[in-house]
Amino acid sequence: MEEDTGSYAIKRVYDEPADDDGCRVLVDRLWPRGLSKERAQLELWLKEVAPSPPLRTEFAHMQERFADFRAAYEAELETNPAVGTLRELAAGHPKVTLLFGARDPETNHARVLLEFLQR
Repeated sequence: MEEDTGSYAIKRVYDEPADDDGCRVLVDRLWPRGLSKERAQLELWLKEVAPSPPLRTEFAHMQERFADFRAAYEAELETNPAVGTLRELAAGHPKVTLLFGARDPETNHARVLLEFLQR
């Protein structure tokens, strides 16, 4: 499942790469299980833009913690230099697809990152 919102899109890294993905950037801190680098077809693995390890551990993909996670992750993004890297990529590419490994397409850090970048 891919969601396209202009110059940025999000997509599960396990989904098949598509010609219209543009610049494919993995935004997870950990490499996705069972996925080869060839199959991922990444241009960049930007693990620095992912939530900090303590924040990721605290969230643990539990939906009832998502609102607190969102607020804390947005605060991290405010001072994260890797956000600038994503903005530069968007300026140089018609589309940047943010790739994530989480199963839930709605309750994950890539969704928060996408919405942050769109502001």
